[in-house]
Amino acid sequence: MFKTFNEDRTFIERKYHNPDKEFNPYARMAYHGTGYDEESGLDDEEILAGLNKLHPQIKNLPHPVAKAKALKYVLENERLYINEHDYFVGMYSLNRLADTVTFHKWNDAVYRNKRLPGLVKLENDFNSSGAASIWPDYDHVVPDWDSLMRLGFKGVKERAQKYKEQRMQSGVLTEEQQAFFDGIEIEYSAIIDFINRMYKFALTKKHEKAEKIAACLKQLCGGAPTNIYEAMQLIYLYFIISECIDHYQVRSLGNGLDNTLYSFYKHDLENGTFTRDEIKEYIAYFLMQWSAIGNYWGQPFYIGGSKLDGSTKINDLSYDIIEVYDELEIYNPKIQIKYNNNIPLDFLNKILDMIRRGQNCFAFCCEPGMMKAVMSYGATYDEALNMDIRGCYETGVRANEVSTSTGYVNAAKAVEYVFSNGYDNQCGKQIGIKTGEIDSFSSFEDFYRAVLLQWEYLIEKSIEIGNDYDKYLGYVNPSSMYSATIETSLKNAFDAYGGGVKFNNSAMLNCGFASLVDSVMAVKKFVYDRKETTMSELKSALDNNWDGYERLRAKLRSCPYKYGNGNAETDMYAEMMARYFANKVNNRPNARGGVYKAIMHSAMQFVWQGNKTPATPDGRKAGEELSKNASPVPGMDKNGVTALINSAILLNPTLYPESFCVDIMLHPSAVEGDDGLAAMKSLLDTYMENNGMSMQINVFNSEVLRDAQRNPDKYKNLQVRVCGWNVLWNNLSRAEQDAYILRAETIQ
Repeated sequence: MFKTFNEDRTFIERKYHNPDKEFNPYARMAYHGTGYDEESGLDDEEILAGLNKLHPQIKNLPHPVAKAKALKYVLENERLYINEHDYFVGMYSLNRLADTVTFHKWNDAVYRNKRLPGLVKLENDFNSSGAASIWPDYDHVVPDWDSLMRLGFKGVKERAQKYKEQRMQSGVLTEEQQAFFDGIEIEYSAIIDFINRMYKFALTKKHEKAEKIAACLKQLCGGAPTNIYEAMQLIYLYFIISECIDHYQVRSLGNGLDNTLYSFYKHDLENGTFTRDEIKEYIAYFLMQWSAIGNYWGQPFYIGGSKLDGSTKINDLSYDIIEVYDELEIYNPKIQIKYNNNIPLDFLNKILDMIRRGQNCFAFCCEPGMMKAVMSYGATYDEALNMDIRGCYETGVRANEVSTSTGYVNAAKAVEYVFSNGYDNQCGKQIGIKTGEIDSFSSFEDFYRAVLLQWEYLIEKSIEIGNDYDKYLGYVNPSSMYSATIETSLKNAFDAYGGGVKFNNSAMLNCGFASLVDSVMAVKKFVYDRKETTMSELKSALDNNWDGYERLRAKLRSCPYKYGNGNAETDMYAEMMARYFANKVNNRPNARGGVYKAIMHSAMQFVWQGNKTPATPDGRKAGEELSKNASPVPGMDKNGVTALINSAILLNPTLYPESFCVDIMLHPSAVEGDDGLAAMKSLLDTYMENNGMSMQINVFNSEVLRDAQRNPDKYKNLQVRVCGWNVLWNNLSRAEQDAYILRAETIQ
């Protein structure tokens, strides 16, 4: 379909790193690609040396001003990329070099001098033990793309200047507010100057694309985009500067990519600016930027949604984006679909068909449940209808909410600490609370109460730790680039990450939830109900990682009282424990004038916290992965996908207003033909109609997965949906692959 793009693709794939060499996608910004002009700027070491010389000049300035000047220096000295094989520009140094004289120094100072020493020590204990994972989060930002599209970089800067002038004329501009506006002016002036430098550099190039690139950059220097190519270039520029210099990870490309770009698309076709095929080719170059960057977590954008009158926002551009994506056969960016019963059936079937063919980039985000979730913390109906989807599938009020992922609480640790009376063998110290020796529990009620007390302690202390550092987010990392796009922040004359927006929220994540449920039920059934073992024997089995207790482990693993199988008693406990966590978290005040929101999501903690969690009563061995999201323990959902959906629905997903996701796995034979598409839609509809929020689907045959494990060269393009993103099968660890194979075997 894309003759020119196909000729250029190999070069774009090398824009950020060499894909033929070993690559760590977690450290993707530390790499360099090819095609950059060495004469146009400095290398990393030279920029870092210049920043160190700059530091004495900025170290005593207000943080927004100091950070802006550091960003300005980097942009002034970036090596440039105006390449004959690409319609999009590039920056050579991506690894947040300005942080060395700003963020790192300020963050260290906060940890040393401003925070409570006891909570810093507890945070370190939680992180090292895997009891909870806690760190400042700057990775879930969605700017007001509408403002950027209407105003451009220059217009956004001028709007901020007007708000500053209003305060000056009224005599109410404080020194702090002066610094806030000055930071914006310096940063946006630097961005415009950087674009102008690229424009002049493009004029020196003689290749075919250079003239179009130069015209695009000239327009973006002076105003707002006028066509879809300029609009996509603006999105890319904002993204790459924000993430790679400004230290704010942009977690959605557009306020619905199809809707953000649709007016340009329609205008270009009506006026003959581009043909539809030309637009599709530009889309191919655009999408390929993020595939080439190779962020492990994937770069998200969403499409679709509903208008106020109930009609769908799916448009012709929505179809074109999906068609191009399918043609490219890439797995990054990742795409969220705002799902409702108004979605066109042919559009839905196209996506479902891509999934059953192995294109696992999609997550379905169900509008009704997600809207209720957003309204539960104070958003209006209109705000909920037009919410952004951020990151993996998190909710957020458009242009008026900052929400940070404050802490990932490991629910399985609550069980461990009951058996150890709060002592953590991973760290060799008391981290949980003392709830008594296990021999003192005469009933299941005693044990269950102890689990809840341990869990409560982890939740409460994680919130306390979060509040301790949360108030310093804007101090450590001023968000001038982001705040300038948010009119509420400008009206308040306050950094968006310092409390300048309407919703200044924090999220607390419930990790390893099914592992918790299955462990509690194992103790209930085998120790107290059936009396097939004792707490002492079970503790000995756990301490020995099941060595010598293989028969007991086999019984516990085959126990039918597992989450995800539609068992009434298990589901009741699961529902109540899910509610317990949500009740402890939701709408608790945070340190920035907002509230906490519960989130049923694990990110990579199902692996990382699993590595630090010893054997658990459900039969899991030490170090093995924990359950993820609202999904069952791998291999334990044995009663079919309908039973799993029913179990997940009973948890009341809207109690998790930041996000709630269930992962389902289907066998290829179950989704064949038109009946297969109808079956997949039926699952989605059932989930949506019962307040489900997000769902992601893998279609796997265990035999194929085993063959892929044995013969990786045959399956270089095999994709797997993990925990809010998709990766190549060959990039998973052997243990992660084994978990997918185990689960695939249970659905056959």
